[in-house]
Amino acid sequence: MTASWSRRATLLGGVGALTGLAACDSQEPAAARSSSPALALPAGSASAGPIPWRRLARHVPLVRPASSSYDQLRLTPNPRWDSARPLAIARCTTAAQVATTLAFAREHQVPIALRAGGHSYPGWSAGAGRLVVDVRPMTAMSWSGTSLTVGAGLTLAPIVAALASHDRALPTGSCPTVGVTGLTQGGGVGVLTRAYGLTCDHLRSAEVVLASGQRVTASADSHPDLFWALRGGGGGHLGVVTALTFATVAAPTVVSTYLTWPAARAAAVIPAWLDWIGSADARAWSTLKLLGGAAHPSGMSMGATVTWVGPPAGFDAMLAPLLATRPTGRFDHTRSYLAAMQAYAGSGAREAFAATSHVAYDAPGAAASTIVAHASDVPPGLHEAGISIDALGGHVGSLAPRSTAFVHRAALATVQYTATWASGADATRAPHTARSYVSSFRAAMTPAWGQHAYVNYADASLADPGTSYFGANWPRLQQVRATYDPDRLFTQPQ
Repeated sequence: MTASWSRRATLLGGVGALTGLAACDSQEPAAARSSSPALALPAGSASAGPIPWRRLARHVPLVRPASSSYDQLRLTPNPRWDSARPLAIARCTTAAQVATTLAFAREHQVPIALRAGGHSYPGWSAGAGRLVVDVRPMTAMSWSGTSLTVGAGLTLAPIVAALASHDRALPTGSCPTVGVTGLTQGGGVGVLTRAYGLTCDHLRSAEVVLASGQRVTASADSHPDLFWALRGGGGGHLGVVTALTFATVAAPTVVSTYLTWPAARAAAVIPAWLDWIGSADARAWSTLKLLGGAAHPSGMSMGATVTWVGPPAGFDAMLAPLLATRPTGRFDHTRSYLAAMQAYAGSGAREAFAATSHVAYDAPGAAASTIVAHASDVPPGLHEAGISIDALGGHVGSLAPRSTAFVHRAALATVQYTATWASGADATRAPHTARSYVSSFRAAMTPAWGQHAYVNYADASLADPGTSYFGANWPRLQQVRATYDPDRLFTQPQ
């Protein structure tokens, strides 16, 4: 979130036409088989014969392994999943093409994966051994007053630019390559969260292609249960979203600072920071990060980004309780909304990583020393690893936990444990080391923070993901899924 859009920068700073239709035979080539993560297909549902891909290609731009664009279009933002080889990629430009693709998948019992931004942490949107329903070509935008309608394939960078050109804003994450569709369906947290709520809180309607192929508009007045589930229930299991309409807010001026402390004081600063942000003015937001690894040869670093969208003259008074912790470095900025979001972003470089999460309802207490121990002891072979604690509160809590599928309205923060490795690292050992590190970090903090987790930081290893992500909202979410996808065409496991 500083000068680079890479995973490392996100940790440090805070927070379509087809080139050609496939003309392949209908048999799956050996190149399409992969040991990378593939979603489990229900028993007995695999296609019994050759798949007539040419038939689908007559109606939908289709990329197959022999297509010249296949090796580029199959990639996701995380190089960790570069070995994933989809059976085909349907580059849908319209809702009708999505419906056609789903009908084809149903008829021929082809397993599918959905892709918008492609940031699925467990690699599910990479679509190994599946037909990828790819909505990335859907990039139209239109305004109606102060409401913005966006195509489901848009990522955050062009949306932020469009908002800023109209002096409007939307609370989103800051990583520019994240897709707005997945972000919204999982909740959507970022630097404006406490001031304006989650991204999903600003969703006013969504166009969705259901498993049946029916195209519906979900809103508070039309398909309200589906609309409820789309706001924080996670993507990949309710339907294929093709467009979203958001209510926007006036673009604020953003005052920010980056504070640093010596690592030796981390165990005292962590609870002090949480106490401060837990009661801070809703117009303030902050993220605290402790990071180690090869990128920090002198040892663990600790820093916090603070943003403020209230009157600039009130910034120091708001910040005063945190300044009482005596940070040794302070770097202030006052920027426009667009400049601030660009500063938290950067180049969009791909970087391999593993991650998992917690949602924290309380300060860690004595477990603050556990945080310090794990952030200080990063295994060899990892470029950068540690913890990011991102504030909730403020207007997130203005809605009741059952008002949307996002249940964590009373939580203090989302927590992300992340580990990156260099592109030249051992392709087998580095992912294992990173995964082991983040998993052990989460396990060590579970006595303090329980099993709560954030669905947009999906973790395939969670024992009870439904309860971890959705708490008391999980039973209703299951009911909505049973209504809108009774035959379970969508097999995303969480």
